[in-house]
Amino acid sequence: MLNTTTHFAKTRIAPTPSGYLHLGNVLSFALTAALARKTGAKILLRIDDLDQARVNDDYVQDIFDMLNFLDIPWDEGPRDLEDYKTNWSQLRRMDLYHEALQQLEDQRDVFACRCSRSQLQGNTYPGNCRNRSIPLDTPDTAWRLYIDEREVIIKTLKDGLLKTQLPAEMKDFVVKKKDGYPAYQLTSLIDDTHFGVDLIVRGADLYPSTIAQHYLADVLGESSFQNITFHHHPLLMEAGDKKLSKSAGATSVKYLRDQGKTAEDVYGEIGKMWGAEIELQSFESFINLI
Repeated sequence: MLNTTTHFAKTRIAPTPSGYLHLGNVLSFALTAALARKTGAKILLRIDDLDQARVNDDYVQDIFDMLNFLDIPWDEGPRDLEDYKTNWSQLRRMDLYHEALQQLEDQRDVFACRCSRSQLQGNTYPGNCRNRSIPLDTPDTAWRLYIDEREVIIKTLKDGLLKTQLPAEMKDFVVKKKDGYPAYQLTSLIDDTHFGVDLIVRGADLYPSTIAQHYLADVLGESSFQNITFHHHPLLMEAGDKKLSKSAGATSVKYLRDQGKTAEDVYGEIGKMWGAEIELQSFESFINLI
């Protein structure tokens, strides 16, 4: 069981509109809503849309359709597609991200990397450009963070304080992409501190990102991020222990709705895949599993 006696101010649901949302997304959002209900937290809907090459209106609309269909509530954030575009897109917060990137540049904490995908095979960055002193304003280069051996401390609902270091796959991780947009690790950190989030629920596969964001927060001096409490939940898996993806149409909520499934059917399917000990019918059903 989780330590849910603490009161939190705000948590968030943060989908990426790069495909139709699947049952694994529903699990994460439902757990977030259940924990919010149990700890008194408000829920922010934050749409992570800086992968502009993959974002389209249909995928954004799917977020609203899915949350409304499954009765997953939110208190802050866009209410529809027009509101999202006008007021809530991450494009509206570019000044905040650029300010953080400028700080990293001023502190000499980043280096330029021109490596192609073919040069980055495998999970660990080989350090090809670390000592090449490539100018940061060189076209078609990413910015990577210089990483050392420092430890970070993560507050968790399940295990309390955890002391850890960056895993190998996060060595010199990217903070600015080749297309000029800030990278996920930076934008997620900046957004969470900007909106005052103090509880984050995410899949266990994002634990390395949690470590990376703590590391980056330390570099930037973002002390408020260090006070956020995290819960990393188990993932829903397909046959053969394969993680669900947005390309797997049969597990998308849109596909299930088109097949005539109800919200209760969707929650029930999650319960079967997750091995829940009770019948799931709504996000509130998850409160009994926490």
